[in-house]
Amino acid sequence: MLSLLFAICMIWIFGKLFFFGLKATWGITKFLVTIVLLPLVLIVMAVSGMFYIAFFILIIGGIAACFNKN
Repeated sequence: MLSLLFAICMIWIFGKLFFFGLKATWGITKFLVTIVLLPLVLIVMAVSGMFYIAFFILIIGGIAACFNKN
């Protein structure tokens, strides 16, 4: 009986840690994409001459930032 209780508690604790890790990974990924990758892509597109596409992506990102709650 004690081993069953131990197994249930272990699954519960490591399940919580697993979902915490997923949330942390998603937060780090959002940070890297919005702060590092998107400006880098827009700069490369502007330098290579794709201003219309870069401007369109910039406008879409600005509208999304205006409606973001965080």
